[in-house]
Amino acid sequence: MFAYYLMPVIFILGILAIALEDVIKINKAATAIGMLILLWVIFLLNAEAFFVANPPKHIQEFLDAFPALRELSTLEMAYEFIELKLIHGLGDVSTTLFFVLGSMAIIDIVDSHGGFNIISQTIRTNQQRKLLWILSFITFFMAVLLGNLATVIVMIAIARKLIPERNTRLIFSSMIIIAANAGGAWSPIGDVTTLLLWTGGNLSAAHQITHVFLPALTMLLLPLIITTFTLPKGGTVVPLMTQTKEGPNVSPRIRKAVLWVGLGSLAMVPILQTLIQLPPFMGVLLGLVLLWIITDRRYADSEDEQLQNLRVHRVFARVDISTVFFFLGILMSVQALIVTGQLEILANLLSETFSQNTTIAFILGVCSSFLDNVALVSASMGMYPVAEAGDFMCNGTFWTFLAYCAVTGGSILIIGSASGVTVMGLEKISFMYYLKRFSLPVLIGYVAGAAVYMLLF
Repeated sequence: MFAYYLMPVIFILGILAIALEDVIKINKAATAIGMLILLWVIFLLNAEAFFVANPPKHIQEFLDAFPALRELSTLEMAYEFIELKLIHGLGDVSTTLFFVLGSMAIIDIVDSHGGFNIISQTIRTNQQRKLLWILSFITFFMAVLLGNLATVIVMIAIARKLIPERNTRLIFSSMIIIAANAGGAWSPIGDVTTLLLWTGGNLSAAHQITHVFLPALTMLLLPLIITTFTLPKGGTVVPLMTQTKEGPNVSPRIRKAVLWVGLGSLAMVPILQTLIQLPPFMGVLLGLVLLWIITDRRYADSEDEQLQNLRVHRVFARVDISTVFFFLGILMSVQALIVTGQLEILANLLSETFSQNTTIAFILGVCSSFLDNVALVSASMGMYPVAEAGDFMCNGTFWTFLAYCAVTGGSILIIGSASGVTVMGLEKISFMYYLKRFSLPVLIGYVAGAAVYMLLF
């Protein structure tokens, strides 16, 4: 059936278009949403044929859940099947989208209050090598709470204040990408892919932290050591002495309160999920509500327009909605491939080709350097359902190793992660600059981190 083979081709072309966003001049969110619509339209137009061709277990599970549908025609049954899977898939995806949206809003509130300036003001050194290590480790641990994408935005803003000279700052910015991805790998909320694995029941927060921390730290240290020796011994930077004022009458007390409530609410997300099974998106929205109350109570009666802009309902106008649409497009496109049974076929092919499941995870990590890791992990979750035992059970070796590989592998090329693409745009880092100076050290770190994981676990 032509349509059956057309869908994965469209998906691959869509991923390539996303990777080449700067070349084709089409926003990756538009590409992802277009891919989503096209895949589901093909599915709908060929509903009956897909339903017949689908692996038997998909049909059997569906009919067992809704036995009354056996009396319908095949076409009617197919449409019912598609509607159910579309609604179910959208429900799963929406939890991730609301988490991302809430996190972005919290970061914007903290940043607009100047909360992150507290961090930059505590850094006193002007020694290049020492500053590189300080910023790298701040990034590494901050990504655990804020996620790698939000962290690189914050850290680039800090780096610009501390390192005005652009050529030197490009080195620091590249290390910020590597550190953010390494830090995001061992946190359930450090990257969208680890969030997917956590919310999907593939990994628990405690297991991921204890098993991925040392490999991720190894992944950071080797490129960091190599990069340190590229900086001149005794080299210094001259930081900007002036700090941008965020707005009138923002007291230090409110600034600190917003900072700690914001960071604290993000840190509580995995704890609340573990203790009371509160879904992660609700934990983030709880933190957003607290900041909403603080800012409304503080600024509701103010006539200052700049202070009004610090309130949460104004923040939503500044949130990058295109990022949310991008994740919607990617995740729902993967859902289309899952429902049509194509990812199960790919999973069987990989399992037949490679005897070790860890080898599959390692290869997927390398692929994430040029393909979107959100799509790769979503596809993996669709290909390999959580099992009762073995490598694919909850907290199994495959999922744990994939959490490391999918996130850190994205650092091999600058286009391999959302954080890399973001910094590429912010600092105008060229693809070739990063490839020549950082891809090899990162690849060494990636392999070394994988070796550490294999030796330990």
